[in-house]
Amino acid sequence: MSSIKKLVGQTAIYGLPTIVGRLLNYFLVPLYTSPGKFKPSEYGVLSELYAWVTFMIILLPLGMETAFFKFINEKEDKDKVFRNSFITVAVFSLSFYILVFFGSQSIANWLGYPNHVEFVILMAGIVSIDAVTALPMAKLRSDSKAKKFATIHFTAIIVNIVLNLLIIGFLFNPKEPMEAVLLILLANLLASAVKVIGTHQDFIGVKWTFDKVLAKEMLRYSLPLVVAGFAGMINETLDRVMMKPLLMSAGETRKHALGQVGIYSAVYKLAMIVTIFLQAYRYAAEPFFFSHAKNENRNVLYVKIMNYFIAAVCIIFMGVSMNIDIFKHFIRSEVYWVGLGVVPILLIANVFLGIYINQSIWYKLSGQTRFGAYIAIGGATITVLINLIFIPIYGFWASAWATLIVYALQMIASYLLGQKYYPINYNLRKFALYFGVALFFFLVTHFVDLDPTKMTIRKFFFHNSLILLYVAMVWRIEKGKIKA
Repeated sequence: MSSIKKLVGQTAIYGLPTIVGRLLNYFLVPLYTSPGKFKPSEYGVLSELYAWVTFMIILLPLGMETAFFKFINEKEDKDKVFRNSFITVAVFSLSFYILVFFGSQSIANWLGYPNHVEFVILMAGIVSIDAVTALPMAKLRSDSKAKKFATIHFTAIIVNIVLNLLIIGFLFNPKEPMEAVLLILLANLLASAVKVIGTHQDFIGVKWTFDKVLAKEMLRYSLPLVVAGFAGMINETLDRVMMKPLLMSAGETRKHALGQVGIYSAVYKLAMIVTIFLQAYRYAAEPFFFSHAKNENRNVLYVKIMNYFIAAVCIIFMGVSMNIDIFKHFIRSEVYWVGLGVVPILLIANVFLGIYINQSIWYKLSGQTRFGAYIAIGGATITVLINLIFIPIYGFWASAWATLIVYALQMIASYLLGQKYYPINYNLRKFALYFGVALFFFLVTHFVDLDPTKMTIRKFFFHNSLILLYVAMVWRIEKGKIKA
């Protein structure tokens, strides 16, 4: 089997539970946003809380997943590498949870939910459990135990989805929507606990002996990745955290501000189809790239993978943006549809993000992870500035454009630095062709709108014929080249 076909197969296996889980989560959005369920301001509360969860999920694992994949291929004692990374994350996560538990009231006051301390405690529990189980799950990927990894991951997702269906379908009280928020957080906590059960042998079997020298070496490598990841999450999520206070400072009511957060978060889900693919791809790509780091033809392989990757994310961009009149019905209440205009902007932003993520292998392989931190910090700074200045004026439109601008700049910065420190001769002409044609076809359908109000049969065939034409073009160009 060729290397690229193996990567595609691993992406499918490791990504299947993620893709299925995210798609199932898509079907929760119609429930959350149905008439009689969460209003935009109430959905905004849930979105804001989960925005904070995503920040902590980046921080708590301390970048040890990536460090584990690097050091497991360099050190003879594989168990010691796992043991040190696992113990480091476990101790840090436990300490974090204890601190949050005893300071929960102060944190709840600061977040603006003084009567819901339980939100803070549950969020801390979710991120702590996810962080502790990250290393055993990474070990399964390293050991090529794809079926076990997929089973555990998929089971956790199913538990979360089923509990959410019960909460929204049978337990939801429109007069007490915060009770539903509490139950949804509790469902997430129980789903996270599934990973503990699935990987319990690693918890029980781990020897609590610690190599300080190795741990310091791994942390020197991983901590810049934490900074990069945290700053990267600022680019992806901080807008939903900043939107409420910034709009309120501009004179809007708390309800309206939370409503804007809710609308933006709901339509953002439509743009996340690209990120679903990215997450599935990353599960397989990271260990794959490290395992081929010593291959003398690795750069040729990386270039070909990038070509196929760009074509794939552009097809996803076209599929969603050119069929938005279909996808919008995942958001049942039309009150949310005022935000649909930002979806193509966010889709393009996520295309740039995917290319940047694919490029980022240069500083991980070379050990120069500090550059990942520099790029991410620069992007985070620009994100904060654009949102601070423009959210009070343009609302969530400012957040969407900030996301696109920052991801584009990060992609360019990573490419330029990579060519200097770890050159990979990417095919820029092919990138320009694939992205340019995809954008051109989208603009054609945007300006030649056969029916602005709905998706007619004629409009459907016109839009999707262009997508098929694009696929045919890529196939024609790449035919016979997947033999690396």
